[in-house]
Amino acid sequence: MGTVEFETVPQSVFTILGHHVDMLVALGRGDAINAMHAPEYHQSLYQKFLHRLEGVSIDWDDLYSSWPPSKEKLYELDSDVHIADPAKVATAEGWDDSSLEEIGSNVGPWFGNTLSGTHQKPPSGWADAYEYYTLWEIFGKIAQVFRESDRYEALTSVRESMLQTIRAGLPPEQERPSAAMVLFSTSDEKIWGYKMNHPGYYAAHTRPLGATDALADAVGDEYGDDGRNITLDSELLLDADPDVLLVLGPMTGYHNLDDIRSQLADDEVLRKITAVQEGRIYAQGARRQGPILNLFQTEMTAKQLYPDQFGEWPGYVDGEPYPELPVEEQLFDRQRVADVITGEGQ
Repeated sequence: MGTVEFETVPQSVFTILGHHVDMLVALGRGDAINAMHAPEYHQSLYQKFLHRLEGVSIDWDDLYSSWPPSKEKLYELDSDVHIADPAKVATAEGWDDSSLEEIGSNVGPWFGNTLSGTHQKPPSGWADAYEYYTLWEIFGKIAQVFRESDRYEALTSVRESMLQTIRAGLPPEQERPSAAMVLFSTSDEKIWGYKMNHPGYYAAHTRPLGATDALADAVGDEYGDDGRNITLDSELLLDADPDVLLVLGPMTGYHNLDDIRSQLADDEVLRKITAVQEGRIYAQGARRQGPILNLFQTEMTAKQLYPDQFGEWPGYVDGEPYPELPVEEQLFDRQRVADVITGEGQ
């Protein structure tokens, strides 16, 4: 991006992907958002988590679905800033350097980072200058744009406290389960697997937990994402034989975990997987996460992987919010997070 300066705090904000949206909500700027990719999908997911943060709510019903973005629509929205990665936008049809520069000059600057999700290779023309950041480093830079360093530091403190608890409670490596993060297709029998311990903010909630990734040695597919995305079939997943299956999708409303469990139990191959036989099949939220989702998902996954150390995961009920946990079983302070976001406790 180079140096980006703002005379005042941006009041109207264009976004595309969920990690940036999450950061804006965390900074108390959710009402400034005028666009995002798949707003219905993100709303169905985030309402499940925000239900547990008193006073924090969203309404994304009428937002422009912004991928791929239309240059004409960006002129119409007239945003003060585009919290989106220009290197990602450059891959959309109809966009090139001149288009990006035009919008940056005539409407509002670009300021975002997406390819750090999996340390994906930048498109042609960006490789020499592109840098990778952690989720919380990106969040810190977004916080600077909105002059919200206090909120950023407060939420960072909450996260670090939780990670200290987790680090202190992790069992020895030889006693940790193997796990696989997967997504089942809603239209056919495809299964995708995702690496849990690789660099990038997609794994920001699983990497600190240090579980054995059952798919660590699996080879990547046509996505060209350095082996982090794997197209699986039943035999490959059985060969990996995870002790725990972490299933993406059910918390969005687009998948049903009970149906997935039934399908696995009925499949002649998949029913042999240890996780299926032992009933350790759990819902996950999303890999593309910001600070709010990261806090909840780190807690959730710690309980799914290590119930003896961090307390039993009560399970996710389809269509319901993130389950309510007794205060003594929570790994981070909900009220503290809610107060920071709403401005009550910075």
